[in-house]
Amino acid sequence: MNPAELPLAGIKVVDFTQVMMGPVATQVLGDYGADVIKVERPPSGDLSRTSFPNDPAGLQGPVFCSLNRNKRSIVLDLRKQEAKDAVLRLIDQADVVVNNFRAGVMERMGFSYEALAARNPRLIYAVGTGFGLVGPYAHKGGQDVLAQALSGVMHRRANADQPLAVLSTTFADYSAGMHMVQGVLLALLQRQRTGKGQRISVSLFDSMLAAQTQEAAAQMMRGREVNWGAMPLTGVFETADGALVMVGAFKADPLGDISAALELPELKDDARFAGHERQVANKPALQAIFAERFATQTTAYWLARLEQQDLLCAPVRQLAEALDDEQTHINGMILEAEGPTERVRVIGSPIHMEAAPVTIRIVPAGLGQHTDEVMRELGLSLEKVA
Repeated sequence: MNPAELPLAGIKVVDFTQVMMGPVATQVLGDYGADVIKVERPPSGDLSRTSFPNDPAGLQGPVFCSLNRNKRSIVLDLRKQEAKDAVLRLIDQADVVVNNFRAGVMERMGFSYEALAARNPRLIYAVGTGFGLVGPYAHKGGQDVLAQALSGVMHRRANADQPLAVLSTTFADYSAGMHMVQGVLLALLQRQRTGKGQRISVSLFDSMLAAQTQEAAAQMMRGREVNWGAMPLTGVFETADGALVMVGAFKADPLGDISAALELPELKDDARFAGHERQVANKPALQAIFAERFATQTTAYWLARLEQQDLLCAPVRQLAEALDDEQTHINGMILEAEGPTERVRVIGSPIHMEAAPVTIRIVPAGLGQHTDEVMRELGLSLEKVA
């Protein structure tokens, strides 16, 4: 479709972010039409360009490609005043500036919110941090795993006897990035009414607390722990050829339905498991019965039996299997484009707008690929840039 018809067409974003939290946010803005100009530092740019281990020389890193489509890359040495002047000229024309540096970095470079807002009162200044703009952790290096640990997410697991472990997906980075997108869009809407920009901020820590909103309310209001993964009729079970997950909830008589599915009619009448409270108290024994039974047949066999009873269930799969799933492709969740060195294949947008489908308009850019182009748009000569 015509890029000028996308929802954020005409919005200019100056993007100082790197790694994940910031780039995943600015990629969404770029996907929906914003002109995202990624400011990178010499000589290597965004850390994610080279974070994929043992990648062949000369290829774009898959991690970088996953977070940086639909952006233009410029390289400027911001230790030099001429480079700072060029960035300030760019920001004067911008709608949004985004950074996820540690507290104080933008200020030391001369790009504080106060300084930039004085030049451009309509500017929306988005900041992503680890733990907040002020407070005891404000200057602590922010990272996904640290936020998992400090927020309580890492401590909460289905069974207390399981070892503490790092979540294998960057849950905090992605969540905070999506919250940053929401903040930018809300600020743009408010600016339409007031004519004024503002500073917005998100943090990994806050996003992890927000993700536990139900659990936190139960803790603060009743002093009780809510753990959906620890429910007695829910669990992950190995089968004869794999594994499945079963959720025994949202039913009038879930244990009765499970008993029928597992062909264990005596289970629903077992006094040890009569009612939710006894099921919780005797969960180890109950789950041991489930585990022994599931191990006797294949995943497909048990899924058919569980679905016959209208019980929530699914196979436990590897990512490669999920990517090959027909539903993944029907949903348009794989984007592909020819890059300068190889074919780029990445996950698309989970937001499906019929009038604004997401495509790769700009393949993940080479380091500084658009520096000359952007400087010319600012009216700077190539000699001046050099």
